[in-house]
Amino acid sequence: MRHLRALCAIADAGSLHKAARQLGVSQPSLTTQLRRIERALDGELFLRERTGCRPTPFGRSVLGRARPLLAEMAALVAEARALARGPRLSIGSTASRAIPGWLRRIHCRMPDTETSLVVDVSANALLRMVASGQLDVAFVHEVEGSPLRVPAGLELRVLMEREPQFVSMSRDHPAARRPVVELQDLAADRWTVDPSVDGEWDGLRRVFAGAGLDPPVLHADYHTATSLIVSGEAVAPCQPTSGPRDDMAIRPLSGDPLAVRLLLASRPGAHAEVFEDLRAAYREAALRTPPYRAWLHHHESPLLAV
Repeated sequence: MRHLRALCAIADAGSLHKAARQLGVSQPSLTTQLRRIERALDGELFLRERTGCRPTPFGRSVLGRARPLLAEMAALVAEARALARGPRLSIGSTASRAIPGWLRRIHCRMPDTETSLVVDVSANALLRMVASGQLDVAFVHEVEGSPLRVPAGLELRVLMEREPQFVSMSRDHPAARRPVVELQDLAADRWTVDPSVDGEWDGLRRVFAGAGLDPPVLHADYHTATSLIVSGEAVAPCQPTSGPRDDMAIRPLSGDPLAVRLLLASRPGAHAEVFEDLRAAYREAALRTPPYRAWLHHHESPLLAV
């Protein structure tokens, strides 16, 4: 295999000097190695010219057989190393309070599986990573009215058809005194959204238009938005599993005008058991949050079924 790699390096570099540098050997050493290979094969593989080396017809024939062999050997080594490391699971997710419980369950059920996690604000980016094989599964949310661009060939499992989006505000906001907030009560507030979250701004804009509202909107990332909310400078839509926090109030909106669909994406037939782990973890996170737990009981959600 070392000899075949040397021949391909010479052909690709076009000269012994460049090939020797790429292989990390001296040019005289590579020249000696080439002569030994040619003697073993009983034929000249390269024409030595002033401008470099080019394969002879015999050399092209040998290279045509050598390249697939090298590719197969590289694949064999990669697969063997993967088997030696043990099974692996690459997980993607948009932000969610269910992630820690999900990973804990996967680790308990598959203790020998090495897991990796990618969290991204873009659900569409995560779906592309599943389609390309960079991720095995991805837990994403789809804003109502803003369909995700799902690549062909992915399988989608629905965790929750319609998860309501609550609203976060400072503790001393007048609306925080009520268990359920009317959208009109927040008409005079500034709202903050992260424009990099797929569909969030479009979904909020549709809800405002439907209610005849046009409040000022601030575009900010999650950490900046949190500071704005706590200081009373803005309110924001949030996941119902958010909180609790001493400096922030999380309340449902009357009529649930904002909602998302929760999905697990994978390649067809793969990782069905991971979905059950996610469902249990999401249920745990939901019931841990009093406002969401009350909402689920009020709506008799199937999520409450054990």
